[in-house]
Amino acid sequence: MTETKVVASPNQHPFAARPYFRAFDPDQTSPTFQYHHFSGYDGKSRAAEIGNDMIGAIMIGRRCFISLIGAAIVVAPLSTRAQQPATPVIGFLNNLSPGAIARPVAAFREGLKEAGFIEGHNLVIEYRWAENHNDRLPALAADLVRRQVAVIVATGGGASALAAKAAITTIPTVFSSATDPVKLGLVVSLNRPGGNATGVHVMTNSLEAKRLDLLHELVPNAATIAMLVNPGTPGADSQLTEAKTAAQTLARKIHVLRAHNEPELDRAFAILAEHHADALLVAADPFFNAHRQQIVTLATRYAVPAIYEFREFAVAGGLMSYGISLADAYRQVGLDDQLEFGRLHNRQVGGLDALKNLAGINQVTALGLTAKSLIAAV
Repeated sequence: MTETKVVASPNQHPFAARPYFRAFDPDQTSPTFQYHHFSGYDGKSRAAEIGNDMIGAIMIGRRCFISLIGAAIVVAPLSTRAQQPATPVIGFLNNLSPGAIARPVAAFREGLKEAGFIEGHNLVIEYRWAENHNDRLPALAADLVRRQVAVIVATGGGASALAAKAAITTIPTVFSSATDPVKLGLVVSLNRPGGNATGVHVMTNSLEAKRLDLLHELVPNAATIAMLVNPGTPGADSQLTEAKTAAQTLARKIHVLRAHNEPELDRAFAILAEHHADALLVAADPFFNAHRQQIVTLATRYAVPAIYEFREFAVAGGLMSYGISLADAYRQVGLDDQLEFGRLHNRQVGGLDALKNLAGINQVTALGLTAKSLIAAV
């Protein structure tokens, strides 16, 4: 697999050199996927070359999003900046716990470093964690407002972004969301967000139908497909609707499993076994991301073929994932050294393309799947 490369000059930010940044249509209010294939890529040939230990990540497409936090600091209200110390302060709001997303947060810091900002040196980050209690997010967002941060980075899904947006209209907010930010009410449109919010739309929630289609190719005889969703996540209803509509076209049934804590995950898989589900679709959700090892282990224990959203699920031993890398998403919600962006509300929402990843061949063998079905799903 080869990739066209563009080399940046010493004064050019590396993100700007990559030719995969996609500008949305000015009148577009919801994303449309257009894949950029790498030259020389052939899915079936690639699958035939895969080793026994890991079937690696196969890139379907990717565009780079130029992150906006640096611009947000520059255009922060003068009244706010006048009261701030010389070192800029970022508020980081997340609905999980520090340990649950340690690697993505490290990737976020790496993105800042690439842009010339180092925590503890020329940047301060105030972290606020909801510990999987979304009802705590409004108070945490309000606390960041009192701290007079220059910008709020709201990660971990739509709940964090909505809390930040509700807390203040003058402090810029940069979010990362799997759910369509227009449908959530975060922005007016993707190209012209309006207000004080912009960010990265990772688009995983809009791919439930594609994941279901891939799962059907891998397990064509699956009559009943279970779908694991978190009822407390904004956008869960739209995920279900999309999956059910796709299932109807395949003449398949969707059995919904709901969980928003660890004990409920165990019960959900027990119910899956009781209903003799033939396959499992795990919806895009921050809580599921943080507990991916538990979910992958349960899927293995109950011998159910499952497809997930982020690449990290495949790395954890899951059968198949179709989505982006969570770490990549966090890295790209970083500071940028190109600060000539003007007013924040004119900055479009960035989009990241999908990756398809297939995990260990041992999973395929243990589940009784065939190489033919595996290659078909590639």
